[in-house]
Amino acid sequence: METNRQKKMGALLQKDIVDILQGEVRKNGITNLVISVSKVNITSDLSVARVYLSIFPIDKGEELLKGIKSNAPLIKHELAQRVKHQMRKVPDLLFYVDDSLEYIDQIDKALTGDENPIANPDLLEKRKKK
Repeated sequence: METNRQKKMGALLQKDIVDILQGEVRKNGITNLVISVSKVNITSDLSVARVYLSIFPIDKGEELLKGIKSNAPLIKHELAQRVKHQMRKVPDLLFYVDDSLEYIDQIDKALTGDENPIANPDLLEKRKKK
């Protein structure tokens, strides 16, 4: 369970990481790309932060994640400049793609389309008789 301190530091880092990433997207003139930080989890000793990114369009996600991971030291440095009065030491940043929105979209499509498991229970593997 996260402590209040972890939650506060996560919210602080989340806001600044969004500013950094979106600033780089604007500075490089990249269009049709949306990056948002959906969650930041920090370990109890505040040494590692797991940053979950939502990237739209989804097909650019893995390519963009590789670029962000390779520039993680630069992002950490920029972050350190922003939070130097709130944090003594900036945690190491680990970036992940948050695909929960894509997962929800797939469920929604399955329920509204032809593959509705409620209307056709034979689609579910567990319900298929062997």
